[in-house]
Amino acid sequence: MYRGGIVLKTPAQIDAMAAAGRVHAKCLKMLIAKCRPGVTTAELDQAAERFIRSQGGIPTFKGYRGFPRSICASPNSMVVHGIPNAQPLKRGDVLSLDVGITKNGWVADGAVTVAIGEIDEETQRLLDATDASLHAGLAQAQAGNRLSDVSHAVQEIVEAAGFEVIRSLVGHGVGRDMHEDPQVPNYGPPGRGPKLEPGMVFALEPMTAVGTNEIVQGDDGWAVYSADGSMTAHFEFTIAVTEDGPRILTPWQE
Repeated sequence: MYRGGIVLKTPAQIDAMAAAGRVHAKCLKMLIAKCRPGVTTAELDQAAERFIRSQGGIPTFKGYRGFPRSICASPNSMVVHGIPNAQPLKRGDVLSLDVGITKNGWVADGAVTVAIGEIDEETQRLLDATDASLHAGLAQAQAGNRLSDVSHAVQEIVEAAGFEVIRSLVGHGVGRDMHEDPQVPNYGPPGRGPKLEPGMVFALEPMTAVGTNEIVQGDDGWAVYSADGSMTAHFEFTIAVTEDGPRILTPWQE
């Protein structure tokens, strides 16, 4: 069923997405445990692909529009879409791990930004604020609310902490395809956009920076950086709007 171009999922379909999400959560938690100085993002990518396939899943990102790896691994000022490589992680880095899994035809998408060893106080506050904004947006994903209520909640938390929302990058609907309607901005006034209904499923993903909200494209055509080189963060859940409130389908924090 569609509502204004948005694909509504049945409760059974949401359960199927949650099954993919459980594999996703296990994968992301495994990767978090492996993040330490000296590890390369290529090694993390290989571990993720082995695990996903061992669980009967497919790495959604691999081959998507030509993307060459199974996960996105984006350090420091790189916001998203980092191609894993042989560069070792260093103490003081942060790393956004973005993972997509397809299982039985359904996609689960989520991300976390991990500190590599000790990080400075400002960067830790950025991570904490971005994580908190994800949960603030989640809390607004209630049937009867408007989509921009979610967006506004994210923006309020991030900007109150003194940081910037990356405005040109957005969340998205998700289901059989990784990118469905609607787009889900992380800023804007409340009370606007589609009315949320049970069966709507989307990837909510605040992307933030210490400095400017402007971005630049990397030379590889994939990586996206903060334009001023400041530290960035990215947290993401796939969430479903249900009769009983919002449901996290990729519960990697549990």
